[in-house]
Amino acid sequence: MPSPESTVQGTESSFPVTERTPLPALLDDAKRIGFGELHRRLEEQGHPRIRNAHGCVFRYIDVDGSRLTDLAAQSGVTKQAVGEFVDELQQLGYVERAPDPIDGRAKIIRLTKRGRDARRAALRIFDDIEREWADRFGEDRIAELREILMAIAAEDSVAPAAERVAAAYRA
Repeated sequence: MPSPESTVQGTESSFPVTERTPLPALLDDAKRIGFGELHRRLEEQGHPRIRNAHGCVFRYIDVDGSRLTDLAAQSGVTKQAVGEFVDELQQLGYVERAPDPIDGRAKIIRLTKRGRDARRAALRIFDDIEREWADRFGEDRIAELREILMAIAAEDSVAPAAERVAAAYRA
């Protein structure tokens, strides 16, 4: 167990830590770093206006499209906020609204070709980042980290839907 006065290493600069950093805070730091790199690379690939908040659409949307209410439920974001993000993504050409074939009163949100291209690019970038972290920190360590995080996420009813959707887009 680390002492209360320890040094965090393995980063560009080591810094003293006076108290043990909570694990969720470290996970948040890793998320910020990973998503920062994602957005930097997406910008290089022609998608400069995609933001973290758009993940509630890109991460959870089905290949054949999804209702806004389903995106909100799966992402844990309010229906109103998801609606605003869908509006933004529609204006940017990433999604379109179409009549729901089951219920003509409802709308289905679908990715456009540009949206599908951006989603595939994001998934490739995430794979690249994970490989780079494996090269930096050790393949076994990153594989173990992935397994542990998947076990934690499996306890959340939203996570399996996101993994299913991501797998469909990788196919």
